[in-house]
Amino acid sequence: MIQALYAVYRRVVLNHPWLWMLLIVAMSVFSLYHARDFRLDASADSLILENDEALAFYREVAQRYGGSEFLIVTYEPSERALFSRPVLDDLATLQQELAVLPRVESVYSMLDVPLLYSPKEPLGELAKGYRTLRDAEAPLELAAQELSGRNPLYRDLLVNRDGSMTALLITFERDDRFYTLLQRRDDLRERVEKGQASSAEKRELRDAERAYSDYSAGQQERNAAEIAHIRSIMDGHRDRASLFLGGAAMIASDAVSYVRNDLEFFSLGVGAFLILALLLIFRRARWIVLPLSCCALTVLWTLGWLGLADWKVTVISSNFVSLLLIITMSMAIHLTVRYRELQLEHPAATQRELVQATLGFMARPIIYTALTTIVAFISLVVSGIRPVIDFGWMMTFGLCFALFLCLVFYPSLLALLPKDQPREMRDVTRRATLAVADFNARHHLAVVLVAVLLGVGAVWGTTKLTVENRFIDYFKEHTEIYQGMVAIDRHLGGTTPLDIVIDAPRSHTDRTPPLAEDDPFADPFSSAGNNAFAQHDDEFGDDPFGDPFADPFDDADEDNSADALENAYWYTPQRLDQLLAIQHYLESLPETGKVLSLASVYEVATDLNNAPLSYFDLMMLARFVPETLRTQLVKPYLSEDGNQVRISIRVVDSDRNLNRNDLLAKIHHDLTHDFDLEPEQVTLTGAMVLYNNMLQSLFQSQIATLGFVFLSIMAMFLVLFRSLALSVIAMLPNLLSAAFILGLMGWIGLPLDIMTITIAAITIGIAVDASIHYIHRFRVEFPRDHDYVATMKRCHGSIGTAVYYTSMIIVAGFLILVASNFKPTVYFGALTSLAMVVALTANLTVMPSMLVWLKPRIPPLK
Repeated sequence: MIQALYAVYRRVVLNHPWLWMLLIVAMSVFSLYHARDFRLDASADSLILENDEALAFYREVAQRYGGSEFLIVTYEPSERALFSRPVLDDLATLQQELAVLPRVESVYSMLDVPLLYSPKEPLGELAKGYRTLRDAEAPLELAAQELSGRNPLYRDLLVNRDGSMTALLITFERDDRFYTLLQRRDDLRERVEKGQASSAEKRELRDAERAYSDYSAGQQERNAAEIAHIRSIMDGHRDRASLFLGGAAMIASDAVSYVRNDLEFFSLGVGAFLILALLLIFRRARWIVLPLSCCALTVLWTLGWLGLADWKVTVISSNFVSLLLIITMSMAIHLTVRYRELQLEHPAATQRELVQATLGFMARPIIYTALTTIVAFISLVVSGIRPVIDFGWMMTFGLCFALFLCLVFYPSLLALLPKDQPREMRDVTRRATLAVADFNARHHLAVVLVAVLLGVGAVWGTTKLTVENRFIDYFKEHTEIYQGMVAIDRHLGGTTPLDIVIDAPRSHTDRTPPLAEDDPFADPFSSAGNNAFAQHDDEFGDDPFGDPFADPFDDADEDNSADALENAYWYTPQRLDQLLAIQHYLESLPETGKVLSLASVYEVATDLNNAPLSYFDLMMLARFVPETLRTQLVKPYLSEDGNQVRISIRVVDSDRNLNRNDLLAKIHHDLTHDFDLEPEQVTLTGAMVLYNNMLQSLFQSQIATLGFVFLSIMAMFLVLFRSLALSVIAMLPNLLSAAFILGLMGWIGLPLDIMTITIAAITIGIAVDASIHYIHRFRVEFPRDHDYVATMKRCHGSIGTAVYYTSMIIVAGFLILVASNFKPTVYFGALTSLAMVVALTANLTVMPSMLVWLKPRIPPLK
């Protein structure tokens, strides 16, 4: 069967090199055209779990309470005190310069907040207006005390505790077009996944995905331009203050820059290294140009495919070019080494005969090594994390292109080149590999024993693996992302948003009759039964239960939201007291920073009132609070019907003791056990929840990917080697290398993340190539004398050198990744390089020693 397939391959491919070269040129032109549509992405989708049920609720909450895009500028004066007129004037100038930028909806700073304790004034005075730091007569010393801690609304929000740093909040206009396209795409995806979509809706989904992708790509470019403009404005103030820019939009924009820089740097760096390596190994121009041409075309075809399919590269897949260059080069080197061996053995053979003999010998192991590597990357599809899934598919298609080019382009171009004079390669590597073979022959039992001990230690280390890691640690300390997050975390109340949504109990929302009159939590907005506010009809007009949020100074027609608030649950003094107790509990947690809710306003109002607020006070407060304050302090935390409240928490991501999963579990447990809330009333959401869900999936993803890789490669080995013993022997060294890396991560406390979960599967998929080539050569050499030791030495002197060259190129190629600004990429490069060193060592020591020791039956090649 194999011989028949090779005969077809030789007749169709090897005998028509010019035809295939023309087809490859045409395919390359096509790819070059579509490569112009290749795009980068660093959206929040790269940190969430695919099909996470919490995502829909997160978007619902954002839509209900507001989820506009924003940036934060931290401002710390260099010389003068923050609360001094020259500094406040400079801050006002900066705010004004930022406010006039296109698409900026507002810029909010400490200059805009009402000074309620500077000096402290009665609650009723708010209806007449309020003082801010923009007023020349505002007492700066009192304002400093209020903003840095006296007023719980502002504490750790706009000014830090020592009054030396402040922040400006830049809010952008909501991009309704973006959210419309996103919602339409997600709705169609959901229908398709549930099998409810018609053929027309499936076609519409493709159009919707493309429309969303095109629009988000344009939005990404606009954001980058806006952020660059903001930074240029900040530069004009850096001589007077230290400024940092923060926010999700800035992180996404900078991450795109990191992806672009990584792609360019790694591609050029790996390419330069490969040229140098080929020059040192082969010392001839054709053996540099030919393998590099395979690599370059593989990358070009993959870029063209990604542009055509509209697949965007993220920080997770930013190293795909380097990986493709390294893996393709590995295949090309094996072909080159075999060709040169045959050239030395048969100096009289023609070029065509040498090419056909090379491919006749190497086609099978090349195909199987490519397939095993493809299996490793396909396994990433089961991870459940969208950017990891896309990375797996990108590499799968890229490796298919690499296999095709190595089996078609390489021999076609080589066949068209004139035959050169054979030249022996330097034998330094061969002497080293033969020395390893001698060592194996003398100490094979000791080698196996050491491997077993390392394996036990590695497995033990894997039991110590964790998934808890800090998002801030993804970036190096010199980056503005890191420095801005540290400044906000340490001085301005934390960075990572967490929302707690608390609903009214079902017993309240399901009934319409009023509560009992003696219920201490009786609803003050209930229109039935006796009402404590009936005596105030004259003050509230004909309807005593008119909209408590209506602006008495607004000439516009009043809305009809009063009916929705008649049965409000949370807007009562007793339940606001309960909410305030919950807020104080949340503030007491060491991992939390700023906590805001409707209780924050209630606490300040109570303090200003110098007495507990009655129902009437709450009604009056709701009526006379100006619209600007109501928009900022009430609407983000209370639903329109008053039956749902939102508590906004900012978690200190830089806290080294932060354990997200434990914190979320503790909050939910304590709210339901200590504050008389039913479990169904409390829902935790926000970016922290989505990120935590992704982290918690990593263990399952790691097991799934490793299991898939192991079973798939074992099945392929059984077909290739036709021997269970050989299959197990070939697999064990590679499992050892993967276990070693995972165990090492466990021992040193390095957690799994979105990139390191790919290391084990990729290590097995790439390192197993050496096992395939070695076992394949062993089966070729063994029939000569049926001597296991002699066969091992011949293999070490031939294929062993090729394995060494390719492994060292892979190791060095991965090491280049440590120059990234994205730390997961750094860890990925360093750990994968180490894993490949372990795999090379195991393939040249453990595997041959097991062959010599166990002496398994060696099936002949057919």
